[in-house]
Amino acid sequence: MARASGPGGTNRYVAELTEAAGLVAERVGGGTHPWTLAYQSRSGPPSQPWLGPDIRDHLGELSKSGTKAVVVIPVGFVSDHMEVRHDLDVEAAETADSLGLAFARAATPGRHPAFVSMIAELVRERLTLPDDTVPGQDCPADCCRYVAAAGRPGGGARA
Repeated sequence: MARASGPGGTNRYVAELTEAAGLVAERVGGGTHPWTLAYQSRSGPPSQPWLGPDIRDHLGELSKSGTKAVVVIPVGFVSDHMEVRHDLDVEAAETADSLGLAFARAATPGRHPAFVSMIAELVRERLTLPDDTVPGQDCPADCCRYVAAAGRPGGGARA
């Protein structure tokens, strides 16, 4: 599925998550902290390939490399639903604890006023499109970059 997430079979899903994670890292401590994109929520049977590294496996690698603490940011999720809470707050936190890693998880945007305002603005914009416009198909490829350039919230990486 990831390989087919972009035009011509490009892996837009991974590219956009990587870009979003990089943008977050740049804004935290001026980008001085090392970061890695890892994945949670393995889906399907173990024989089916999945995106990696898996967060729990990656925590093990970080521990082996001498890392003492981690901050986990569920960059691909907008709310603290059960998948985030179980995979990160329970399983990843337990793995980190068993490895002696200090563990913290950043909140998702959820009900944050700036996030809610951005979503409301996007809905209002779409409601004003001409009737023959198909949202998503008529947007320029880097539409969110134009939003950022106009000074509106939500620009940059698309989630």
